[in-house]
Amino acid sequence: MPRPKRCRQICQYPDYWSFAPLSDAKEEVVELALDELETIRLIDYFSLSQVDCAEQMGVSRTTVTSMYNRARKKIAESIIGGKKLEINGGNCKVKKTSVYTLCNKKGKDIMRVAIPYENGEIFQHFGHTEKFKVYDIENGVINNSTIIETQGEGHGAIAGFLQTNEVDVLICGGIGDGAVKALLSANIDIYAGARGLADDFANAFTEGKLVSASEPTCNCSGHHDHNQENCEHDHVNSHGCSCHGDDGGCCH
Repeated sequence: MPRPKRCRQICQYPDYWSFAPLSDAKEEVVELALDELETIRLIDYFSLSQVDCAEQMGVSRTTVTSMYNRARKKIAESIIGGKKLEINGGNCKVKKTSVYTLCNKKGKDIMRVAIPYENGEIFQHFGHTEKFKVYDIENGVINNSTIIETQGEGHGAIAGFLQTNEVDVLICGGIGDGAVKALLSANIDIYAGARGLADDFANAFTEGKLVSASEPTCNCSGHHDHNQENCEHDHVNSHGCSCHGDDGGCCH
């Protein structure tokens, strides 16, 4: 029986999850795992030694060498062969020491919901979120809520921040494909396309009135210079949730 793989530690989820030639891309896709990407980030981008990389990831140097060689081979195959490179999979988790933990440790029966927050309403640009309002729900009742500030910009960093703070569910407005992938990799359910008062949507969630949606509702990146209006939507597809008007009423 093969020995189970040890979970590798990464510092954050990436902001960008796929790369492709501008034209004439081949149909084949090269998949680069998150832990393989982390070796490239630490060794090639931050110039760490393989020994230091292994310490950061909580694995042996031989494991790092193997992942690093695979990663470089895959990147070369993508560039030389004109194939799309996609970041996907990997047996890893975000290091708790790499992000701030601002919420108390939750109990086993608590569902923790986070909403991008600004002046009582749902902030519409997930990648630029500075604050979340976090709700702890037990037996269908909100028993605690608090506002926490993010410690970095970019949806990859924010996804790791939410995971480390034990968030189970995100209710948000506009969200792009990269953020969706980061959140799903962090095992966080997404209710996208929401617009209105944060408390109204938190209450609607406890009443079972929202439908989960993992499709992106915004095609902009957290690192591009878009104004907020470009990321706001009056409605999303039939799998999403949204609010209209000033009363913050939630569609079912």
